[in-house]
Amino acid sequence: MRVLLDSNVLISAFISNGVCSELLDHCIITHTVVTSNYILSEFSEKLITKFYYSPREVSTARKILEEQCEIVNPEPLRFAVSRDVKDDPILAAALEGHCDCLITGDKDLLVLRTFQGIPILKPSAFADWEITR
Repeated sequence: MRVLLDSNVLISAFISNGVCSELLDHCIITHTVVTSNYILSEFSEKLITKFYYSPREVSTARKILEEQCEIVNPEPLRFAVSRDVKDDPILAAALEGHCDCLITGDKDLLVLRTFQGIPILKPSAFADWEITR
């Protein structure tokens, strides 16, 4: 299965042990994790500016993700989809990566529920969804 984890899920996976870190580990072992340079840049920027990680720590974390994930470079969507236009590149990455689902904690994405047939799930909902597939 091809799974896209957005930046807030990746950040949560790196800064604490819990649902998101277990989810990332599971997906890396069991599935193909898809990401994009946009998501990795957002991941890096927020770790530095919001969580005060050093550039060196962030570089190491990003390198781990680059080695473990498939990176896609999507074209921008033709029209705005999310109520927050900064989320549209995430939707574009899921589409370009032929993802089976997009996992996020972002309410602006979750309210969509699906995008062009791609389910949009909370991290806590993934396991139940995965079982029913």
